[in-house]
Amino acid sequence: MTVLLIRRFIFLAVVSVALGSLLTAARPAPGITTGQLVERMTSAIENLRYLRCAARAQERLGREIKPSSSLMKLSFNPFRVYLKDNKNVEVLWVAGQNDGDAWVYPASFPYVTLSLDPTGALMRKGQHHTVLQAGFGTIADLLRPTALRQDAAYSCTFRYTGDTTVLGRPCHVLRSDFPQFRYVPYRTGKKETVAAVAERFGCGEYRILERNNLSPGAALTEGQVLQVPNGYGRRVTLCVDPQNYLPIVVDVRDDRGLFEKFEFYNLVVNQPIPTEEFTKNYRGYKL
Repeated sequence: MTVLLIRRFIFLAVVSVALGSLLTAARPAPGITTGQLVERMTSAIENLRYLRCAARAQERLGREIKPSSSLMKLSFNPFRVYLKDNKNVEVLWVAGQNDGDAWVYPASFPYVTLSLDPTGALMRKGQHHTVLQAGFGTIADLLRPTALRQDAAYSCTFRYTGDTTVLGRPCHVLRSDFPQFRYVPYRTGKKETVAAVAERFGCGEYRILERNNLSPGAALTEGQVLQVPNGYGRRVTLCVDPQNYLPIVVDVRDDRGLFEKFEFYNLVVNQPIPTEEFTKNYRGYKL
């Protein structure tokens, strides 16, 4: 009888140890902190050398939300970008070439390649950002403001809020809640540009142009009073892929609701892209 009890005790002890090991193995790893997530994401963005991906966009233009999609190839040193959208419009911009203009195949009449200013009205029409802002640089700027930024308070509002699954991938969620988002008056300085004002407030150029009825590239006069957003959004949500720490979803809401949303998928990160793929005569391009 005593031997049987000892055997049962040993059996229960072994089971207890085994269950304890299983529970320990099943326990999730300690959560990432806000500081760690911000640091890893900004480092991943800053260390990008090459990127291939597809992207879906929703941008508010006036009162309408305009959807679009595109395929992108980017090289970051030197900066080179090729885009082809869902309407088969192709864009190629290469640093130091074509007098700073982009090559654009419009996929419509007159069906010839054009050379256009990437910051001009024709290329800015119907989109919030220029081809020169392709990638994740805008996000990095929000989290690590430049010396021109007059108030870094907005950048400090981002917090890690948990995990989710988007586009079939597990993601960390980094979110900024900024209920004090509003437009404020700003008096421009000498030779100041819309781009400089946008950098000062970290708000992006599009809303400044829209709110003040300005055309892209419009010259500002010293002392001109503009209505400028005091941040990039009322709520900005970034879904960060823990495999590469890049934001595969960027969702921006402001005082009028959805301002813009970008989804990035089929990412190929830092795999070298041959230089010939950034030439207008590359096979398969219509440039």
